[in-house]
Amino acid sequence: MTTMLYRAYRTGACILALATALSTGFAKAQTPGNDAEPATRSTQETVARSLDFNDKADFEDANYGFIGTLPDAEVKTPEGRVVWSVAPYSFIKGKAPATVNPSLWRQSQLNNIHGLFKVVDRVYQVRGLDSANMTIVEGDHSLIVIDSLFTAETARAALDLYFQHRPRKPVGALIYTHGHVDHFGGSRGVVSDADVSSGLVQVIAPKGFMETAIAENVIAGNAMSRRGQYQFGGMLPVGPRAAVGIGCCTGLSRGTVTLVPPTATVDLPIERRTIDGVELEFHLVPGAEAPTEMIIYLPQFRILNMAEIVTHMMHNLYAMRGAEVRDANAWSHYISGALEKFGDKTDILIAQHQWPTRGRDRIVNLLEKHRDLYKFVNDQSLRMINQGYTPGEISEKLRLPASLSKEWANRDYYGVLSQNARAVYQKYMGWYDGNPANLNPLPPVEASSKAVEYMGGGDAVIARARQDFEQGNYRWVASVMNQVVFADPSNKAARSLGADALEQLAYQAESGLWRSAYLVGAMELRDGVPKLRGSFKTLTPDALRAVPTAMYFDLLGVQLNAARAEGKHLVLNWNLTDELKKYTLNLENSALTWVEDKQDANADASLTLARSTLDAILLGETTFPEAIKSGAINVGGQPEKLMELLGMLDKFNPSFPIVEPDAARQ
Repeated sequence: MTTMLYRAYRTGACILALATALSTGFAKAQTPGNDAEPATRSTQETVARSLDFNDKADFEDANYGFIGTLPDAEVKTPEGRVVWSVAPYSFIKGKAPATVNPSLWRQSQLNNIHGLFKVVDRVYQVRGLDSANMTIVEGDHSLIVIDSLFTAETARAALDLYFQHRPRKPVGALIYTHGHVDHFGGSRGVVSDADVSSGLVQVIAPKGFMETAIAENVIAGNAMSRRGQYQFGGMLPVGPRAAVGIGCCTGLSRGTVTLVPPTATVDLPIERRTIDGVELEFHLVPGAEAPTEMIIYLPQFRILNMAEIVTHMMHNLYAMRGAEVRDANAWSHYISGALEKFGDKTDILIAQHQWPTRGRDRIVNLLEKHRDLYKFVNDQSLRMINQGYTPGEISEKLRLPASLSKEWANRDYYGVLSQNARAVYQKYMGWYDGNPANLNPLPPVEASSKAVEYMGGGDAVIARARQDFEQGNYRWVASVMNQVVFADPSNKAARSLGADALEQLAYQAESGLWRSAYLVGAMELRDGVPKLRGSFKTLTPDALRAVPTAMYFDLLGVQLNAARAEGKHLVLNWNLTDELKKYTLNLENSALTWVEDKQDANADASLTLARSTLDAILLGETTFPEAIKSGAINVGGQPEKLMELLGMLDKFNPSFPIVEPDAARQ
């Protein structure tokens, strides 16, 4: 086969959109960042005065129970490649420089605290060795591990760190709190296939885990990966004028992402189980932070694990990389339920990111403030929607009351209030703001060209924008320079001024994600889209094995170029011998559809192959022609019809332009 099917899948099936965004091999930016402008310095001083930086309670909690760590939290592969280290972030100490929002600087200091920590007797956490936490509960004879970090290397290192300080016991259970890759990707660093298949280890996840873990980023994976590069800033250098962390954590490791499928699921809203002498009460909380998720109460230890629905930050209702918007109302209700059920039974609240909270009063306060945070954003956004406000107006006007905004755990480190307000609008109203002038606007290049023409041409716009830049109007300068660049991407002055404006917005941003997006935009305006180093892979064998075969055919449909397919009619039978499944693909009316458990007697061609052969093709280990030649695939009928279909598939560009027009799309 041509490599089209492989490319189509690898750029589309992106369970690892998050991983790709942070670990793709890009050349680092060469253009140094500018210093903070006077307006930015003034903004930072205002932030510093508005918050109580003398409050050290979070630092006390983050350091409490420290046992030991790895030097610089550094983790390497057996070949010596560094997959995780906080050493590059060692500059984040003392007073914040003017190029970093003081509140984000404080959050980054907290996120950089790393090592093995004792929560209570028999309950430990490894924090700061990856983006998420590994929680380890000591059973009578074995260990219960809650979440396995992002990659196998860091998960293995976390478990080894634990064994350096605690008696060695086998892992008897691995629990996934939800289906985001930074919570399951290290699974093979914790358990082995042999122990799982033999029943020595059980792997427990909430209902629907595999479907959501695989499916959330599959169909639009190429776009999510590219946008994720902006959200997480994985290609940025580290430094006070560059990356300082992403709010929820320092970053993600760059190792091997794996997935050991669950052997058991929590199916009921509330389930109580005893594992090796440890009582666990599982509560499903789907549709909030993740499509499927569960929190866990440990009554013996009076510990409430809120997974990722309560952490020390405002979370995303909408992810900039792209995802379905989340339900703030349901989110608030889940927290309210946890508060009512466990508020007076909890001495320590932990989560699968960041540090614990101790003491009943502080725990209740954290739960109440998070409950009210998401309810406020939901209800007040809807109130303004019903008054006729548009998304931009709501985003600009909505402000938290001081009782919420002064709480460190409610700050915009990851999710952002204005962004979340837009998410509520999108959930209930969609993209259209109701104004018919916005119902069918011109596309960006045409609209920008007309706007710049009306404003007197690029030179005139830039001259006036320079004055606005000097006055600190960076949002407007970034917006209007975007129009000039889309009207004329070769205009170096517009690109430079637009980059300068984005950079100042980055320095002011409290959100690590907004900082990343602004800085990546500035980098690409100055230096162009970075070139990939080596292969661009968003797929691992573990992830591939978890993808339903039928999803391949949906991905083929997404890749189908309608113009090339126009007027064509093809029918292909697929017989997967090891899965004992049959499919018929039908190309007609420039749409590719499929039916399971069917074979068409009049098909143009019939393919008989093992699913493992298809996996090998999608991983680039072989091709269709090679597999046919070797006998791994038998083709009846007209083999050329398969090649004809493959010739109709688009190859996606994993580095498509964002801050400038794409010549290929014009």
